[in-house]
Formats: sequence, C-alpha cells, structure tokens
Amino acid sequence: MATSVGTGAWSARDIPDQRGRTAVVTGANSGIGLVTARELARRGARVVLACRSAARGTAAVEQVRREVPDAEVEFRPLDLADLSSVREFAASLPYGRLDLLVNNAGVMALPYARTADGFETQFGVNHLGHFALTGLLLPRLLDAPAARIVTVSSGLHALSRLDMGDLNSERKYRRWTAYGRSKTANLLFVHELARRLRAAGAGIVAAAAHPGYAATNLQTAAARLEGRSGAERIMELGNRIIAQPAEVGALPTLYAATAAGVAPDSFTGPSFLMWRGAPGPSRRARWTLDDVAGERLWSASEQLTGVTYEGLKG
Repeated sequence: MATSVGTGAWSARDIPDQRGRTAVVTGANSGIGLVTARELARRGARVVLACRSAARGTAAVEQVRREVPDAEVEFRPLDLADLSSVREFAASLPYGRLDLLVNNAGVMALPYARTADGFETQFGVNHLGHFALTGLLLPRLLDAPAARIVTVSSGLHALSRLDMGDLNSERKYRRWTAYGRSKTANLLFVHELARRLRAAGAGIVAAAAHPGYAATNLQTAAARLEGRSGAERIMELGNRIIAQPAEVGALPTLYAATAAGVAPDSFTGPSFLMWRGAPGPSRRARWTLDDVAGERLWSASEQLTGVTYEGLKG
C-alpha cells in the first residue's frame, strides 16, 4: 500500500470507501494503472482491468488478488490501437452502471507507426482510443449518481500544442513532439468534456492527472522495441535513481478519482515541481484551456473515430 509523502500528505490510506462502485482502469497490467486498480480494489471497488495483453492482464489480476485477497477484480481485453476492440469492450461490459473510468493506458516516444485504423500511434492510443471508449461508456457513467472520468496526461504536454492541420504527424514526425501533442490532446479533451457535461447538467466530474516522473515500463518501452540497449539502460538507471515509485506516482490519479471536492477540468499532479511528492494542483499550458481548440479537437475526434457522445451537444 502506498505510504504518505510528508506529514499530513494525502495518501492511498485516504481513499474513501469504494464499496458498491464499479471502475474501469485502462492499461492496468503494470505501473500506475496496476497500482490504481489495486488501491481501488483495496477500498472495496469492483475493478475491471482493461488491458491489451491477456497474459499480462491475467497476471495483474492474480497479483492484485495476492495483495488484496478479497479484491473483486477481473481482466477484460482492450486494445486502444484498434477501434473495433474498443467497441467490443464497451459492448461486452456486463455492468449497467459505471462509477469510474480511468483513462490511464498510454505509449510514449515510439518510432513512427500507425494504429489498426491508420492513426499515428501515440495520438491514436493516448487520445483517440480513450475518446472513443469514454463516449461508448458514457451512458453507463450517466446512470451513476456521482461518476468520475479521470484521464492521465503528462507534464510533458508542454512540449507541444496541437497542430489541427496535422493531427497524425504526417508532415514531419518527431517522437517527443508527437507525445507532447497526444498529452495536450488529453487535457483539451478533459476541458471540452467538462464543459459539455456542465452544459448538459450532468453530475459527472471529468478531471485530469499526471504522475510526474514515476518508475514504470513506459520509459523503456520505445528503446526496447528498437533494440537500443544503451538507451534502455539509461532509462532504467533514471527509474532507479531519480524517479519516484509507481505507488507514489499513482496518487494523483487516485486523488482525482476518489478525493472529495475534485473540480471538473482540474489537473492533479505531484506537488514538488510537477515531478514528485504528494498530489496537488498542477500547472498546465494555456493552450490546454482553449475553448476553440477543444471544440475543434472534439469535432475531429468524432469524425476520426465515428463515436458521438449521446446527450452531450457542443
């Protein structure tokens, strides 16, 4: 279980009772997602671990049950790089009401590639997959009395604003710029979603969070994929020496998902330099609060995914 960070700091022990609530956590087989799923289950929530790999998802469920013997957890397959998988996940989810959706899964700084639907992978997985998933699950979230949607962004959103004329980075691909754009898209999505929910009079809180620099396999994935062993070792060293553990990196997500008084369109992250420490309000680039950009991204996302949000008009 996560420990407090500093005297009086919010920790996993402060998560309110989650009994009777159902949560979906994407990318819950490792890192931040796994800790998030485990701690929600520890507090009594029924948690669906939505993961691409059946082997890793099943192993994660077994791990959570070892650490929390009475946990009510299950694995369900979800590949955010394939919209047919997103639709199948949403259609097959057996629970009529959903109290919490944590859009956690993501990829970082990968070499250029495309999803099954032809989108640049980072934009497709980090934003479009979660945009589609949220829209398809929205009716179940609207049925819950106090639902929340938490989307995990990154402090590295500040690397780049969106280029609405080149959402798939077709003109020129720089992996870190594309990553920053995808994380900016996460924050613009939350901004526009919160606005639409408010306009519709819905009680759902849409918020964002980021883990700071936390030790997960996200940092090493690209180097491992490309066989860059030196870069992989450097990332592993950084994880050991500089990064905070995933148990602490998950706290901003858990705070946004469960703490009292979380405001719509808020951005929670580590309190020390957006890098490490207990959760608190986080700075965000001004372009992530641009109403026009949010509306344009929303319209483009609907067109690209074919998913519209019933009951939420512009």
